[in-house]
Amino acid sequence: MKLLKDKVMAEGIVLGDQVLKVDSFLNHQMDPNLMKEIGREFVQRFEGQKITKILTIESSGIAPAIMTALELNVPMIFARKNKSLTLKNDIFVEKVYSFTKRETNEITVSKKFMHSNDNVLIIDDFLANGEAAFGLARIVQQSGANVVGIGIVIEKSFQPGAKLLQEAGFKLESLVKIASLENNTVTFVEE
Repeated sequence: MKLLKDKVMAEGIVLGDQVLKVDSFLNHQMDPNLMKEIGREFVQRFEGQKITKILTIESSGIAPAIMTALELNVPMIFARKNKSLTLKNDIFVEKVYSFTKRETNEITVSKKFMHSNDNVLIIDDFLANGEAAFGLARIVQQSGANVVGIGIVIEKSFQPGAKLLQEAGFKLESLVKIASLENNTVTFVEE
């Protein structure tokens, strides 16, 4: 996706050989026009999948997920990382380790929003080791629903997440694939 690659090159900040900071358009401040195009791109890439729900994890996955849901005219659910007084019972729970934050969170989704007849598309901002995507997929599986695919805004292809998700049988679509962040330079996977 050229628009996203251009944004990464113009505004992304490499913080060592493992971390790319994109807080000016994706992780803190968000570019709504870019998010709209990301939603459209995910819809094209998962065309024909009969998607009934979009699932993401708070907070950086919400914008691309809601724009994808808007394009599909389906509900979007976000897994909560923080405990809520109103969300205690009848929930699906999974543990997810965050590569960027270096912490494990319990993520939760209310059982009333996901059912066995749902076809769920998982959307997330980054893919490193696949922990968030696998955790979301396990929640979908707990509900008896079907994971139709996983859409990632930025994949760090030099980390094992993409390979692990594909080996597990998931349809994976990443809008931008980064081959390396070495020498403070973003190098994209050539496709």
